[in-house]
Amino acid sequence: MVNIDEIIVGKSAAIEELKKLVDAVAKTPTTVLVQGETGTGKEVISRAIHELSGRKGKLVSVNCAAIPSELLESELFGHEKGSFTGAEKTRAGRFEQANGGTLFLDEIGDMQIPLQSKLLRALEQRTIQRVGGNEEIQVDFRLICATHQNIEVKIDEGLFRSDLFYRINVFPVQVPPLASRAVDIPDLVKAISEQTQNLLMPKFDETGFMELSKYSWPGNVRELRNVIERASVLFPDSSITSKNVRENLLRLKIPDRDDEQELLWNATADLATEDELQLPPEMEKPVPHPSHYKQWFHYFDNIDLRRHLRDVEVVLIEAALEKTDGMVSQAASSLKLRRTTLIEKMKKLMIEKPLPKSDLSTDVDIDID
Repeated sequence: MVNIDEIIVGKSAAIEELKKLVDAVAKTPTTVLVQGETGTGKEVISRAIHELSGRKGKLVSVNCAAIPSELLESELFGHEKGSFTGAEKTRAGRFEQANGGTLFLDEIGDMQIPLQSKLLRALEQRTIQRVGGNEEIQVDFRLICATHQNIEVKIDEGLFRSDLFYRINVFPVQVPPLASRAVDIPDLVKAISEQTQNLLMPKFDETGFMELSKYSWPGNVRELRNVIERASVLFPDSSITSKNVRENLLRLKIPDRDDEQELLWNATADLATEDELQLPPEMEKPVPHPSHYKQWFHYFDNIDLRRHLRDVEVVLIEAALEKTDGMVSQAASSLKLRRTTLIEKMKKLMIEKPLPKSDLSTDVDIDID
């Protein structure tokens, strides 16, 4: 018995809902339109629907965008011998190959208008004619279509027939982008790694998975597959950290020996000493590292550097003053600044000293005003 969890990988709420839709429609003959961004796995959804349907025939896939329009008609409907130059023998098309099974038309939004008319007729009558032939051939097929385009916009532009759209949009299924189901990334990495059958596949550590989950994944699962293959080339049989993901996988950069030594230092820096492990949570002192800002350009096109540095200055100065109960000299020492420099910054940034926590303060600082 086919297990849907082995075909559609993931346990996120979006994927669980998708599995329910697939399971509900699979055993019916209903036409399905699978929509979603490029690389989300629309062909995987079509395979799940076919394998759960119980149909005895094959799943036959055609990418309408990958075949020139002048050849696509012959590819779908077949042709008779001598029907055009090069047609040396009769050939059955994809419709006939899918008889008793499922025909999956990927990127149907790229199909030309004249061919859309023939597809509509085949859907309504369940018969086809080969190119150059007159015989009506009956075919028993289940149709699944997929596209990443907005078909309704193409209808408004006169590039897609509205009657065909309503004929294929009987049961729409939306495949979620990877960015909205980042919780599934560890399961996807495991499944993709097992499919490669590479004994030297690397392993992502917890920080590596966290970095993968932060990324926007414009190429979705297809891009994740590419990243995993890239990881197997750069880090065979190794542990992959967040730094590897950020600097070597999402932005391809081959690590040199100096980089590898730095990776070792970073790995040991993350290890807590026995005494640090005994600290209560309120005493933990996480400090951001400058390298953390490298990932900003994964998410933003630009950064207002002066404004950001000013905000950081304000936060750190206020924190130092609060820690020292408003004693400017001690705050300056904490920030490794001269007292006069700190006073100038406080004036420029309009930072006021906090009220002292106790009237017993012996601070002899002179007021800034």
